[in-house]
Amino acid sequence: MRDPALILVVDDNEANLDILETRLASQGYATARAMDGEAALAVAREQEPDLILLDIMMPKIDGIEVCRQLKSDAALPFTPIILVTAKADTKDVVRGLDAGADDYLTKPVDQAALSARVRSMLRIKALHDTVQHQSRELADWNGTLEARVAAQLAELEGAQRMRRFLSPQLADVILKSGDDKLLESHRREITVVFCDLRGFTAFAESAEPEEVMAVLNEYHAAMGALIFEYEGTLERFTGDGLMVFFNDPMPCPDPAARAVRMAAAMRVRHGALSVKWQKLGHELGFGVGIASGFATLGKIGFEGRFDYGAIGSVTNLAARLCDHAQHGQILISQRVEAALDGLARTEALPVLELKGFRRPVGVYNVVDLA
Repeated sequence: MRDPALILVVDDNEANLDILETRLASQGYATARAMDGEAALAVAREQEPDLILLDIMMPKIDGIEVCRQLKSDAALPFTPIILVTAKADTKDVVRGLDAGADDYLTKPVDQAALSARVRSMLRIKALHDTVQHQSRELADWNGTLEARVAAQLAELEGAQRMRRFLSPQLADVILKSGDDKLLESHRREITVVFCDLRGFTAFAESAEPEEVMAVLNEYHAAMGALIFEYEGTLERFTGDGLMVFFNDPMPCPDPAARAVRMAAAMRVRHGALSVKWQKLGHELGFGVGIASGFATLGKIGFEGRFDYGAIGSVTNLAARLCDHAQHGQILISQRVEAALDGLARTEALPVLELKGFRRPVGVYNVVDLA
């Protein structure tokens, strides 16, 4: 609504127009005038007043028909109409209200009544305009809500996929940067960790499925927390087997050291779990294999289902070392042992003939951390 409000005064008597405009102007309102029904329609459509004082008895088009046309015109904003009539005829009042009028005054117009009705109708106009404005804002917001929700769902889905194979810290870095080029195919030196439970196959064959699932849930929860703590990248887990690597997709200065520290923490964590499992009659050991070398890394899968994987002989070496590890052993390759620089106390084991490797492989067992 304007400030000051614009009031259209419609009457076929110029003296009445002058009186009403003078009274309204004295109260701070702006006015416009029309002296017949056709002119009233034209001015109302052109200037869109905040309130109309409309005489009923007029030439060409009477006030009731003007009221009906204005109220039925969807292109016009809501405008209160006060009918002004020289007759105290109930039928005219009823016809006017049926046509959409909001109030009425009888001539001669009382100054106090005029002021009160005008203020009342302008309050209604102001409230209606506020509601309309809020409704438009809501409609605009709803218009973009679907797109926002779709974008947020896509972002959330991407974040959830990424957090399945990256630690939360690394996933957040990639999501905040908005750049997933780190996940494209590339070649890099990494340290790979394989670990699994000794005796799990026999346990799974003899135990109830519910018992197997309970053990796996505890095992995955415990080891998964450590993977995230040491900022490793979880490549996959298959039953009791886990594959984790370091130095990709985000590089780190000490991948071999992180891998060994994580493996040592896993061994300790398994020790706590095995006490509980033994009380239930489950004998499950824990072995780890760690190797360093170059691999090709990147997203693997198809649209809608991607994982992040590493391909290369280094992953095979870590898996073979894990296969040979006895309960409690952390077997590492010679390259990993050389990178530890005194971090751990190790013992050299006899070289191993490993499937898929033409030459014997030097192996060390991590006794404990220095």
